[in-house]
Amino acid sequence: MYQKAKQPTMYFIGVTTSKSSIMSVFPAWAESLGLGPCEIKGIDLKLHDEPQKYREAVAFIKDDPLSLGALVTTHKIDLLKACRDQFEKLDEYADLMGEISSISKKDGKLVGHAKDPITSGLALEAFIPDNYWKNTGAEVFILGAGGSAIAVSWYLMKKEHGENRPSKIIIANRSTPRLDEMRHIHSQLDSKVDVEYVHAPSLDISDGILSRLKPGSLVINATGMGKDTPGSPISDHAKFPVNGFVWDFNYRGNLVFLDQAKNQKKERNLIIEDGWEYFLHGWTRVISEVFHVEIATKGRQFDKLSEIAAKQRI
Repeated sequence: MYQKAKQPTMYFIGVTTSKSSIMSVFPAWAESLGLGPCEIKGIDLKLHDEPQKYREAVAFIKDDPLSLGALVTTHKIDLLKACRDQFEKLDEYADLMGEISSISKKDGKLVGHAKDPITSGLALEAFIPDNYWKNTGAEVFILGAGGSAIAVSWYLMKKEHGENRPSKIIIANRSTPRLDEMRHIHSQLDSKVDVEYVHAPSLDISDGILSRLKPGSLVINATGMGKDTPGSPISDHAKFPVNGFVWDFNYRGNLVFLDQAKNQKKERNLIIEDGWEYFLHGWTRVISEVFHVEIATKGRQFDKLSEIAAKQRI
């Protein structure tokens, strides 16, 4: 199935990788960063694929000299569950959260990183005002309980933020195992933030939570719906909080959730963000690990990379 790389190669392990902007962005970034001859290739796997499929992909990257690493999306939790023994080193976030978004090699060892706790925070800070939670007492509603949801909730709950944390975080998911995993992870943080875990197998449950949110609250689609699977985690009848923020982790696909928010933007005075900023930070952090090159998270270099990516955006 896998063919040995003929030049330094980074992989994208996802579901529909050929549709991602990274396929056209990466070559332009590589030139700007001076990475030399290299390429990116996609590895498409089914949602919640067989453990052996994940093990085969990781084994190939590990054993092939010119295969330098990979960014993992959608499969972050499933891949680590299947392949933990194949990694010689995991960073503290990967170990805590049970997921990896970055595969790289260092000193002959295969390394797994969970970058989402960092990248979700960087993306969030790009549009949420300073001291917002402290000043407003607003809540956060996260739809989905996968790796990205775990990461952004962890970031919001960090004790380092002091009083600038949401008054409450509500997490809804269609199945209970991921909610149980998230509850276990949160219990290790010793955070004082009130968190509610809701089993929401039907849209009306999520709609009901939306209707009860405080004005100014943040609503996040972390389900993958709209990109990896069709539809939205809420119905067309749902009402977003007045003066609220709406954030979809997706930037491409049939973005029904974003369309629902846009239909209420004027009436509810919403600020709406897609996943583009998250995309930028997510990829630059992993490229930095895979190619062992420093990449800034803000300032002139990051702005240049953002401009390059915008020209190639699908």
